[in-house]
Amino acid sequence: MTATIVQYQVKPERAEENQKLVEAVFADLEARQPDGFTYKVFRLEDGVSFVHVVIEHDDVEHPDSLQEVPAFRAFVADIAERCDKPPAAKGATIVGGYR
Repeated sequence: MTATIVQYQVKPERAEENQKLVEAVFADLEARQPDGFTYKVFRLEDGVSFVHVVIEHDDVEHPDSLQEVPAFRAFVADIAERCDKPPAAKGATIVGGYR
């Protein structure tokens, strides 16, 4: 499994808009039920920082891609305009997990 962690800060006046776009991604994922990855998004207590975690599963023969989800493409389309600090993606190694 591989993991990618993306963190950024949105402009305070765009935080609710950003959250609604993220919620639309999850609604689209729920409707489509893609296979091959786990996706989590966290809004930090400052209200403007978001952390996205994508874990790609190696045990799926033909995995789907988050990039193919229309609501995700809509979310990333104008992300730079919403941000005070742009998204920074980093690869990560999974050391362990529970549930």
